[in-house]
Amino acid sequence: MAEAAGAARPEECPGTGSAQAGRAAACQGCPNQGLCAAGAGGPDPAEAAELRARLRAVRHTVLVLSGKGGVGKSTFSAALAHGLAADEDKQVALLDIDICGPSIPKMMGLEGEQVHQSGSGWSPVYVEENLGVMSVGFLLSSPDDAVIWRGPKKNGLIKQFLRDVDWGEIDYLIVDTPPGTSDEHLSIVQYLSATHIDGAVIVTTPQEISLQDVRKEINFCHKVKLPIIGVVENMSGFVCPKCKKESQIFPPTTGGAEKMCQNLNVSLLGKVPLDPQIGKSCDRGQSFLSEAPESPATLSYRSIIQRIQEYCEQRHSQEEKSI
Repeated sequence: MAEAAGAARPEECPGTGSAQAGRAAACQGCPNQGLCAAGAGGPDPAEAAELRARLRAVRHTVLVLSGKGGVGKSTFSAALAHGLAADEDKQVALLDIDICGPSIPKMMGLEGEQVHQSGSGWSPVYVEENLGVMSVGFLLSSPDDAVIWRGPKKNGLIKQFLRDVDWGEIDYLIVDTPPGTSDEHLSIVQYLSATHIDGAVIVTTPQEISLQDVRKEINFCHKVKLPIIGVVENMSGFVCPKCKKESQIFPPTTGGAEKMCQNLNVSLLGKVPLDPQIGKSCDRGQSFLSEAPESPATLSYRSIIQRIQEYCEQRHSQEEKSI
């Protein structure tokens, strides 16, 4: 890790499977030292109180999930953050907890940035005045560094991101998660349960091989009592920029996300078509929504973002009435 984190670099970590886990010289000062030494961890009452204190000014929290990698989850997270922050009156934060594959710094044009320590904690790295980002990518000496950590170390860093980052007053905290339903997902749900989660947006593509894993993700949400805002079908057809004809690059052999949502009684938030400009914008660290404002994909993104906002506001109103 970078010196700003006050801990050892990833390559210096002895590993949680080592007899020296939590006891080596490199472990001194690491926020996860106790977790590694104990081999477990979850918020005890004192930790829960710390998390509530740090996140008390966060109005809405949205998790972005996907059962399978490569479906465009981080791309959607970046677009969601940019879309919400287009309203200058809204404060937005994007938290990247994909510890082993942090792509958010590059997508947001922040590659090479470092985390800075202040008297009130770590400071997010800002894209705009109202859009802050935090990622393990900011703690690495090089974007090519591999983070070879087991569960307890990852869990400790996720907790530190929530507890030690000076998020300030935020309207929307977007959490970009890695694929799957394991350590990182359990940790973020467990830690945020001490505060508040509006729900999860689940990203898929039309193929059955993706939907198969998304069904597992939906089942995970039900088991951990995580509300599901809805499903986004990414790479849903391709609209030719010249003739405007739509083609199905990934044919939905089992009915796609729409059929799955009907079967599982989950909302389909929308479908985002393939657009080569999306990948180009991500590689350049630019907002696709700003670079291609009239693209069919941008119009789809904006419709989905509006539905997410409406869900969050409705949920907030219901919770206020129940108090």
